[in-house]
Amino acid sequence: MNNQKDFKPYIPAERVTPELTITSIILGILLAVIFGAANAYLGLRVGMTVSASIPAAVISMGVIRVLMRKNSILESNVVQTIGSAGESLAAGAIFTLPALFLWAKEGVMDKPGILSITLIALIGGLLGVFFMIPLRNALIVKEHGILPYPEGTACAEVLLAGEEGGANASTVFAGMGFAALFKFIIDGLKVAAGEITLNVGKFFKGFAGAIGTQVYPAVLSVGYICGPRISSYMFSGGVLSWMVLIPMIVLFGEKLVLAPGTVPIGELYANGGASAIWSTYIRYIGAGALATGGIISLIKSLPLIVKTFTGAIKSAFGAKAVDTGRTSKDMNMGIVLIAILVLTVLVWLVPAIPVTFLGAVLVVIFGFFFATVSSRMVGLVGSSNNPVSGMAIATLLITTLLLKFTGSLGAVGMTSAIAIGSIICIVSAIAGDTSQDLKTGYLLGATPQKQQIGELIGVVASALAIGGTLYLLDTAWGFGSEEIAAPQATLMKMIVEGVMEGQLPWALVFIGVFIAVIVEILGIPVLPFAIGIYLPVQLNACIMIGGLIRLGVDKLKRDENEKKIITNNGILFCSGMIAGEGLVGILLALFAVFGIDKVFNLSAMLGIPAVVSEILGLALLAVIILTVLKFSVWKKKSK
Repeated sequence: MNNQKDFKPYIPAERVTPELTITSIILGILLAVIFGAANAYLGLRVGMTVSASIPAAVISMGVIRVLMRKNSILESNVVQTIGSAGESLAAGAIFTLPALFLWAKEGVMDKPGILSITLIALIGGLLGVFFMIPLRNALIVKEHGILPYPEGTACAEVLLAGEEGGANASTVFAGMGFAALFKFIIDGLKVAAGEITLNVGKFFKGFAGAIGTQVYPAVLSVGYICGPRISSYMFSGGVLSWMVLIPMIVLFGEKLVLAPGTVPIGELYANGGASAIWSTYIRYIGAGALATGGIISLIKSLPLIVKTFTGAIKSAFGAKAVDTGRTSKDMNMGIVLIAILVLTVLVWLVPAIPVTFLGAVLVVIFGFFFATVSSRMVGLVGSSNNPVSGMAIATLLITTLLLKFTGSLGAVGMTSAIAIGSIICIVSAIAGDTSQDLKTGYLLGATPQKQQIGELIGVVASALAIGGTLYLLDTAWGFGSEEIAAPQATLMKMIVEGVMEGQLPWALVFIGVFIAVIVEILGIPVLPFAIGIYLPVQLNACIMIGGLIRLGVDKLKRDENEKKIITNNGILFCSGMIAGEGLVGILLALFAVFGIDKVFNLSAMLGIPAVVSEILGLALLAVIILTVLKFSVWKKKSK
């Protein structure tokens, strides 16, 4: 039931407090760049990103309330608004843009310039904000009490619990510090193995399966934050690929040369182990499952999408805001419409963006449609269940077909398709993030116009940083490598290639398609299962360890309030660990690019045996688990 008329925000409309200040802008930009870079690194590794709103809110409360001695909840809200834009823009960018780098490695085209990446990210982000602004009254105000916006509401609760700000902020910073140390020990000093693999064939002759785990705090943290159910789906997908599909491929095809491989499968396995079979064959099966999962999620959401779009448009053009003064003030709609028009023309005319006039039209049509859908769907099901990848897949399929029929073929057509898909993906991600942030502001009594300006600032800061981040990671390790597999971008690349050239190993892709169909029939969420098939089992196992820790916390025999505090402390600590590892990952990438990474390599200097390194890795994994417990279950209550 709509209870908007009875709603009273925490800060009344007639009361004016600091919001968009120099402090909030600088701190917000810093967090946008940090969480953007950390999530780019995380997403390229595990195919998932985590929300930055609550960690950013907690850090801002710690800095503004505790260090600066200011009691300014709306200022902290602007910080999280700006800061969370970095994570959303990074998520949209890494799902698509690395495909251009992968084609460059194959000699299909030149590597994209940093200017091109920056402009694509910037225009997508700005359009995401501008498309959302006219919908604020319809979705946030008019449907208050109907659309819960779970992440936005949770962020408001965190900010309202400002008395705990200092203690909670220290938990985030502790997570950042510990993860930075662990990451540097593993990948900087290299004294402990980052990955431990057990080849089952050593114990059962003729069985080519493998199992193991990674030892990275960020990967374990993903499992804790996602919880045991999602973690188990991912791990199940990994077990299927590494303990069923790989052994079957080796068993039945030992002497065969099957495309896309170029040597007999038995020889491939003998030289590279299960990892070689995974990279040559399994990733195509995983890509088929991922694409099917994205399409299934979109199809299942179609009735809601149609209802959402028509309802939002009717509300936007048919309802006037209840005038509550400061808290109803949006950016000027004339400026918003002019900005959308200018950005659309720039998409068409700027040479650094490889998009034709038809492409620019598609950007506006798909952009506004999916921004509307994304804004409402995150209100219903939360950002984590928003089918952004499904939207991107649908956009790429339709766009690539249209470009092919209009004569844009080869490298030109593929580049244009990815550019359009990137803009749409970023539009969807940013529109959803803007909605959650505006919901937080609505509950607190923020000025929408100032939040919208803050969102634009966060987009600009993040866009300026994302190009350099992608270039740095690609130069250090290369997209598609074991370090940064870039699963979604590889999938988008395969889709465009499949439509344009029809040269995919379709047999493997269709195996993945029908695995996904079976999984859907069984009632298991397809996307996490498909990501599990696509990614190395060691990574999935580490995520599962985090999920098991969360399961243990959820099963504690404590009262509900205490369990909620313990769980939230764990989430904050793990969010900090993701940020800390991401930042050190960027730092190590810099070391690798400048050739100074060998200076810190104690493993090479001391000649540490592989067995010792793996034992140290297991010991370090135990320490990581203990730190999570220390800052969640065993954390002393703040007075």
